[in-house]
Amino acid sequence: MSAREDILAAIRARRAKAVAAPPSYCAPAPPDSVQAFVEHATRANAEVRLIANETEIPQAVAELLRARNLPAIVHVPPNASNLPWNSAPGLMRERAAPGPEDAAVAIAPFGIGETGTLAYPSATDAPASWHFRAGFEIAVIRAEDILMRMEDVIARLKATALPPTLNFVTGPSRTGDIEQTLELGAHGPKVLAILIIQD
Repeated sequence: MSAREDILAAIRARRAKAVAAPPSYCAPAPPDSVQAFVEHATRANAEVRLIANETEIPQAVAELLRARNLPAIVHVPPNASNLPWNSAPGLMRERAAPGPEDAAVAIAPFGIGETGTLAYPSATDAPASWHFRAGFEIAVIRAEDILMRMEDVIARLKATALPPTLNFVTGPSRTGDIEQTLELGAHGPKVLAILIIQD
């Protein structure tokens, strides 16, 4: 036998026999996925507000715009047009796609508690491009739709049908590519506010 064969034979002799795979790791979950979501989203520079029910959405949107000295105009996608917008009479709605200086509402079907991430599956009444256009995005999500992990969201989507596009959004858009300086609004909104409906 050559030295090479001796070495390979020694390796084979010491090779471990088949061992059962360890169980999949699952990080311990916090007791409250909504509280975890709020903490992580706030850490990612999103402003989070809890509201009692969807009738409070228009007033909350108007207050967010007023707090930033923005015009009382918000772009509304088709899947948010049935909200009770008349409860904030001074708030004007635009149905056209928003631009980089505009504020826009977006309905988030799911949230991820462990990262404070919003999940946006695309649909005909919720175009994927909507989340990359506005300078100020106001996301609306129900507390019951905040799941703990990304895998939980994927499983929920697979139960019906996976969408053509699924965007995950954590905080405002940002990049550190240029001289490692953090820039907000690189590929999407500079500001993100999240309204969580508790009812």
